[in-house]
Amino acid sequence: MVAHVDPSDIVLVPKDDEAVARWLPVAMREYEEARLEAGDSPESADAARAQSEARFFPDGRLIEGHLLYTVEVDGEEAGWLWIGPWDSRGTEDWWVYDLRVLDEFQRRGIAREVMRRADEIAREHGAKSIGLNAFATNVPAIALYESLGYLTAALHMRKEL
Repeated sequence: MVAHVDPSDIVLVPKDDEAVARWLPVAMREYEEARLEAGDSPESADAARAQSEARFFPDGRLIEGHLLYTVEVDGEEAGWLWIGPWDSRGTEDWWVYDLRVLDEFQRRGIAREVMRRADEIAREHGAKSIGLNAFATNVPAIALYESLGYLTAALHMRKEL
């Protein structure tokens, strides 16, 4: 078993414009692939990716009020965190738009600590709640979120015909 990472070894580094430009195609490709795995058609997954990119990165930069971090462990890039207000009407409801721990860093307590810090950051910005989406195929993530106190607010179901 791989040893857990000491939380003090985890650093959230804000991404600058150059880092966002390198990150964006990677993250959007992963988002599109997750939608395909969840059952979206290629056309639907592509449209969802394009809509997300246009909404949140209209000029290649993250919209105002959202925060995007590189997760580093002992100076090595271990993933990313993107959080921000749910919509433009206020800052009380926040959202975890994307959390990714790279495969070689998984199962070491990093995501749990990053989610704890996401709560702190959202609170510091006036949030009263924080939500997220998880694809049903991502069972380990769902278990983590439930262990952190997240409750299912909606359930989207489908079947193949």
